[in-house]
Amino acid sequence: MGEFIRLNASDGHEFDAYLAEPDGPPRGGLIVAMEMYGVNGYLTSVCDSYASDGYLCIAPALFDRLERDLSLPYDEFGSRRGKELSALNNFDLTMMDVTAAADRIRAAGKIAIMGFCFGGTVAWLAAGRCDLNAAIAYYGSNMCDYPDETARCPVICHVGDKDTAVPPSDVAAFQLNHPDVFWHVYEDVVHGFDNHTRPARYHSQATRTARDRTLIFLRDQFG
Repeated sequence: MGEFIRLNASDGHEFDAYLAEPDGPPRGGLIVAMEMYGVNGYLTSVCDSYASDGYLCIAPALFDRLERDLSLPYDEFGSRRGKELSALNNFDLTMMDVTAAADRIRAAGKIAIMGFCFGGTVAWLAAGRCDLNAAIAYYGSNMCDYPDETARCPVICHVGDKDTAVPPSDVAAFQLNHPDVFWHVYEDVVHGFDNHTRPARYHSQATRTARDRTLIFLRDQFG
């Protein structure tokens, strides 16, 4: 359904992005922020899925500033390399890339960002730093490390109560600072539960429920 395109950030950085277009007029635009494993088959399937629901979707390659054509395996090496790149990442530059992605789909109308793992943290930061209308964070690995950020748009979060990257204690502390950010917590669910390519983590019921809630949230924010 989609294709890879090239984008240019305001500082001249050129990077890849996956673009998936709906069959008819778009309901709005959706930036899909990647896990630390890159814009891989899982992430493009997320874009295609939401495009089928009427959203113009774009997934920017947010590690292109560090390593181009990144698609890490879901194994020990991929996890280690993804964490290394995450630690090297400059979120100020990432926000430039998010803005370039938003500008590419601006004609679709209102714009939301939805991110997974590393991308969940990106979604939270972008909610306060970029010109967006809504944000959805799926188990943002480090978002609770940024309690001083202030969102300028509505935000919802999805997380499992067995998530060791975003443990319940961190979620509770975050909620004290941001009671306006609503967390959907899924019982007996681990980190990465939405990813159907990782059977050990995937939770089909939580995935369906989170997707339904996300679609309702998008419709409420976009009209």
